Amino acid sequence: MVRRAIAVPSLRTVPGYPWFKAAVFALLALNAGIFLSSGTFREGLDSIAWLTLLALFELETSAGHMIPAGPAIVAVHGFRLAALAAVGAAAAGFLYNMEWLDATNSGLWIAVVALLELEVRHPATVTVHRARFITAVVTLYSGLGALVLVWLWRGEWFDAYDAALWLVAFATIEMNVLKAAQRTIVEVRSG
Repeated sequence: MVRRAIAVPSLRTVPGYPWFKAAVFALLALNAGIFLSSGTFREGLDSIAWLTLLALFELETSAGHMIPAGPAIVAVHGFRLAALAAVGAAAAGFLYNMEWLDATNSGLWIAVVALLELEVRHPATVTVHRARFITAVVTLYSGLGALVLVWLWRGEWFDAYDAALWLVAFATIEMNVLKAAQRTIVEVRSG
């Protein structure tokens, strides 16, 4: 059996992809501003915390190999921990106020972040349990997609749009993670 590495093209080479990603981030930042100015404190906190988490995941999954070890990586992890604490506080507020749809949304996203952390920090474990991991990811994203439909059904257009935009944003992070995994040597049988 001959083993060789396969070069996988980067999404950065797809025409318009960086602009698409920038547009998604800009729209999410605009949504955060809207939640801060016209929503509840919890909604604003939740939106800013998630935007911070997304930006940190983007940084670490697309350029993490360029972040120097030491204080820089400690700062990234510290900011992520603070953002996670804010997400948790907002989720607790949603539960306390019996805002079940928002609480469910927060719970599903927290589980997605836990899986992303696992995928980024322990790729070997994910590889060993790939089928279970994929089942969990599909289940979580399906649940999040169902929430978009529930918000649409309830006529809460902005919430549905925001939730759909977050799905797109985290899909771009998943693409970064896949690309990072493909930076390692991919073994293929050839005969």
